[in-house]
Amino acid sequence: MANLKEIRNRIASVSSTMQITSAMKMVSAAKLKKAQDAITAMRPYSEKLTELLQNLSATLEGDTGGVFAEQREVNKVLLVVVTSNRGLCGAFNANVLKQTKNLLNQYAGKTVDVLTIGKKGNDALQKSCNIIANQSSLFDDLTFENVAEVAQTLMDRFAAGEYDKIELVYNHFKNAATQIVMAEQFLPLVPAQATEEVNNNSTDYIFEPSKEEIVLSLIPLSLKTQLYKAVRDSFASEHGARMTAMHKATDNATELRNQLKLTYNKARQAAITGEILEIVGGAEALNN
Repeated sequence: MANLKEIRNRIASVSSTMQITSAMKMVSAAKLKKAQDAITAMRPYSEKLTELLQNLSATLEGDTGGVFAEQREVNKVLLVVVTSNRGLCGAFNANVLKQTKNLLNQYAGKTVDVLTIGKKGNDALQKSCNIIANQSSLFDDLTFENVAEVAQTLMDRFAAGEYDKIELVYNHFKNAATQIVMAEQFLPLVPAQATEEVNNNSTDYIFEPSKEEIVLSLIPLSLKTQLYKAVRDSFASEHGARMTAMHKATDNATELRNQLKLTYNKARQAAITGEILEIVGGAEALNN
């Protein structure tokens, strides 16, 4: 059994760790509230924009998606991997990296490049993948304008024929304790199918300008919004994962501290009992 001084040092060390993890949990909880409000407020807009675009596209004849809807033979693929800039968030980054490796295996034999958003993903993939850019600075000032610039770069590369397919890999925020890894096609656009509701819709709308022009103007906005939503989703998921991880770490530290205190009390009691026995033995020896 360790001596009393060693146990006291371990108790102090675990208590210090517990204070740090508890503080990090509270910080992540505060940041999560803001990030969760942002993604919750954005989702209805993003979903409605996608619905509007699909409904309009489904009522048009022919290919109206322009170059962004062009279906090509997939030889060159770009994966946009969204992770975090910091660790201590459980399996948050590991799950995204695992999904990325699955996609790399899926596209074996093809040219696959990676664009990273987040330092953790960049650090983990730079030795095994061809990383064309690292956009980790987006998290320093996460605005639609900054993300739209990255989205525009992706659209330009696809339009120029540099890539035949672009996919997003990120964590979808469900709640503070649950994040779902998503592999989502960014380009080319997924062909819209005319639904029964659209076909049966007898309302006659007057479009100004034409339907075709509206669709072509909505596509870039929809793509920029899609990427912004993915980054926002990942940002909220990161804080949820870190808050959960720090909560578990705090609970584990508390349990360990309690066990150490129990061990310390037992060792202290044994030492006191030993000293008493020595005193009693010495007194008996003197009496004899």
